[in-house]
Amino acid sequence: MTENKKAQIGVTGLAVMGANLARNLARNGYTVALHNRSVEKTDALLAEHGADGDFIRTESLQELVDSLESPRRILIMVKAGAPVDAVIEQLTPLLDEGDIIIDGGNSHFPDTIRRERALAEKGLHFVGVGVSGGEEGALWGPSMMPGGSAESYKHIGPMLEKIAAKAPQDGAPCCAWISTDGSGHFVKMVHNGIEYADMQVIGEAYDLLRSVAGIEPAEQAEIFKTWNEGDLSSYLIEITAEVLAQVDAKTGKPLVDVIVDAAGQKGTGLWTAKAGLDLGSPVSAIAESVFARALSSSEREQREQAQRELPAGLIATTGIGAGDPEFVEDVRRALFASKLVAYAQGMDLLTRAGKEYGWDLKLDTIASLWRAGCIIRAELLGDIMAAYADEAPANMLLAPAFKNLMEELVPSWRRVVAKATALGIPVPVFASALSYYDGLRRDRLPASLIQGQRDFFGAHTYGRIDEEGAFHTMWSGDRSEVNAADIHVH
Repeated sequence: MTENKKAQIGVTGLAVMGANLARNLARNGYTVALHNRSVEKTDALLAEHGADGDFIRTESLQELVDSLESPRRILIMVKAGAPVDAVIEQLTPLLDEGDIIIDGGNSHFPDTIRRERALAEKGLHFVGVGVSGGEEGALWGPSMMPGGSAESYKHIGPMLEKIAAKAPQDGAPCCAWISTDGSGHFVKMVHNGIEYADMQVIGEAYDLLRSVAGIEPAEQAEIFKTWNEGDLSSYLIEITAEVLAQVDAKTGKPLVDVIVDAAGQKGTGLWTAKAGLDLGSPVSAIAESVFARALSSSEREQREQAQRELPAGLIATTGIGAGDPEFVEDVRRALFASKLVAYAQGMDLLTRAGKEYGWDLKLDTIASLWRAGCIIRAELLGDIMAAYADEAPANMLLAPAFKNLMEELVPSWRRVVAKATALGIPVPVFASALSYYDGLRRDRLPASLIQGQRDFFGAHTYGRIDEEGAFHTMWSGDRSEVNAADIHVH
C-alpha cells in the first residue's frame, strides 16, 4: 500500500465485484485508489487483500479524485439505476475536462446513452463497460465490453485489456472497444440474453434425458462431461456436469432434486427480449427462456392447480429404453441446434442495433470477446468469428459452416420436439428455436393473411408480389383494389 504517489485508477463501490476488479487491477501493476460509501468496507478489503498490490485508501469522493493522476479514471461499481446517477451527480463537480467516469455495472443501455450525452456536454467522458464472468472473472480476468468515445479508450483500453481474460486459442485479451455511448452495455445485455437461452436449452435437455429416457442425474453428469469434449464444449455444459454430479449432504439425494424449481432473473434477459421487440428482431428463443423462468417462479400456485386439474391429452408414442443411445444423441443434436439459434438471434439483434443507434459493431470482434472469462464462452465462438470475419452473412445460420451443421442436426431436432410434445414435456426454447429456423427457410408465411386482415379492419394497405407500391381493397364497397397513393387512407 502506498500514500505517496498518484493512483492510475479509482474504484468506488467495493462490494464483491468492485473489490475483485480493484484487486485484479492492483495485481496487474496499477496503483488503485479505493472508495466506498462506508469506509469499513475499504478497510476490510485492505486488511484482507492489501498485499495484492498498491492501494490508496480514501474516505470521500473528494479524496478519491485528489488521489488520481490526470486524466482521472474512476470506475463506478454500484447497483444499476438510481445509485449510478447519484454517484455521477456527486462526482461531476469534482472533475476536470477530459476526466473519465466508467460504469462497470449491468446498466440498461438507454441509461448509458443518456449519461454519456449529459457528461459529454460538460467535457467529461463516460464509458459503459459490460463485465461478464461473475466474481471469479472480475478477480482473475473477465470478458469486458467497453463502449464510449474512442478518445476515452486510449486512456483506459490498455488497462482493461491487461486485466481481461485471455482467449486460450491465441492469447488475445477478451476486451476491445465496441463503439460509442451505450454500445458496450448493449452487447453485454445481448450476451446475457444468449446466456438465458443457453441455460434453458440445457435444462430442457436434462429434463428430456430424465423424463423420457430415465437417466438419473449422476449418469447425466457423465453424459454432459462427454458432450463437453465435443462441439458442445462450453463453460455452461462444464458446470452442468458439476451440478448434476453433486449429492446433497443432508438427504443423500441429487442436489438438483433438492433445489426448488424456480429460476430467478435480474432483468438483462427481459431487456434483450424488449430490445428485440423494439428493433423488430425475432429473438424468440431468448424471449421464451425469459418466459420459462417467469412460469417457474411466479406462477407456482397456478402450476400446482393445473397439475391436479388440467388434462394432458397425451399421444401414445413408441417407448424409449432407459438410456437409449439414439435418443441421447438426438437430444445432444437438438441442444446444439437450439444453442446455435440463440447465438444467431443475438447476432441479428446486434446487427439491427448497430444500424438503429449508429454503432459500428464488428461482430467477429464481439464474438472473440466471449471466448474466455464470460458465462457463454464456448468452442463454437471460433466458428462465429470466422462467419463474420469478412462479409457478414444475412443471418449467422446462413454462413457455410452453420448451414452444413444444420443439415446434420435438424432431423434429430424435429424428432426430439415431436417426442416431447407428444409426451407433454415442455420444451419452449427447443420448439421456438425450431419454429424460428423453419420460419427463416419457409417460402411463404401466413403473414399475407394477417396483412389482408389488417387492410380489412384498418385500411393498413398491403404489397403485391407482382407489382410495386401499396394497395388497398375497398372491403366495405365493391371490393375493387386501388393504389394507396391514389386515396386518403386512415
